[in-house]
Amino acid sequence: MSEPSESPAASEPAEPTQVDFPCRDCGAQLTWDPASDCLSCQHCGAKQAVPRADGEIVERALEDAGAAARGMGVEQRAARCSTCGATVEFADVRTAQTCPFCGSASVLPQSANRQLIRPESIVPLDVERTLVDKNFRTWIAGLWFRPNALRQVRTHDARGVYVPYWTFDAHVHSQWSADAGYYYYVTVMVPVTRNGRTSMQPRQVRKIRWVPKWGQREDRYDDLLVHASRGVSEELARKLGGFDTRQLVPYRPEYLAGFLAEEYTVDLEAGWGVAREAIAAQQRVRCAGDVPGDTQRNLRVHNELSDVRWKHVLLPMWSVSYQFQGKTWPVLVHGVTGKVYGKAPLSWVKITLAVLAAATVGAALLALAAQH
Repeated sequence: MSEPSESPAASEPAEPTQVDFPCRDCGAQLTWDPASDCLSCQHCGAKQAVPRADGEIVERALEDAGAAARGMGVEQRAARCSTCGATVEFADVRTAQTCPFCGSASVLPQSANRQLIRPESIVPLDVERTLVDKNFRTWIAGLWFRPNALRQVRTHDARGVYVPYWTFDAHVHSQWSADAGYYYYVTVMVPVTRNGRTSMQPRQVRKIRWVPKWGQREDRYDDLLVHASRGVSEELARKLGGFDTRQLVPYRPEYLAGFLAEEYTVDLEAGWGVAREAIAAQQRVRCAGDVPGDTQRNLRVHNELSDVRWKHVLLPMWSVSYQFQGKTWPVLVHGVTGKVYGKAPLSWVKITLAVLAAATVGAALLALAAQH
């Protein structure tokens, strides 16, 4: 199978379209409004629908990467954080003062990278800022083993961001071989001492009969997601929860109006490497489930992948950061479900008291058991 190619020479970079999206009524800047699911004018309140039926979500073969469009399809500005390494694009006239991911002020303006593969599709941001603020406060209030002062945090910085991912489809033919183990029991005589007297007693002992087995299976992977961001922690994003790729719509730059989009830092070839390892791990689990018997050993799996296809997608999140005890703490809010997951300091005083309380209860239960 040929390796994916992202050579910019394979196709011309996408031509920039308009700098912004002006309101038809007053000429002010339009931004994407998650509440009304359309472009909205903050000046006069006018709404402008974004058609979702136009275009097709394209999935390309690995060897066709050179034919993919480049750039975001709109004149972009970009800023790179020298702390976490994220490169963020934005389509309006704002300038970045701090990194939306780590909160660092070490943000350097630069030209947007027009040679990057354009997203094929996007899940539009569906959670508005008021819900983000509410869910963040609820999350802070519900944390356990945290400093009491943490609940007094009232200010935080929330920015809607589109995070880059790759999706991969593949057909997998797996052949496996293993030793299948079947339990059986034999009776043996063992010495048993009771009241100072030793006698031989029968006891059942488990044995394993090993039998060589082999087989094969066919599996299909659809929209296997691979995280392609540097600004958003993969751990945080994974614990935040997945996305329903059935909600993907063809990419349009209007969805980025007023929000940020990170450039991918895991390229297509590296992304496919991650996906291939994930497929291999999953196939090993599935093949292990096909081995008969009670136990197994020496499992070997050989995978043949075919009909591999990919697309570059953007998924919505809110990147929230708050200050506590002189440190910036990152939090993510799911851009569709509103779920919150993030980092927060621990209260070692509360943890120590909880451990001591558990030890006291345990000692009391042991003493009670000894009395009886």
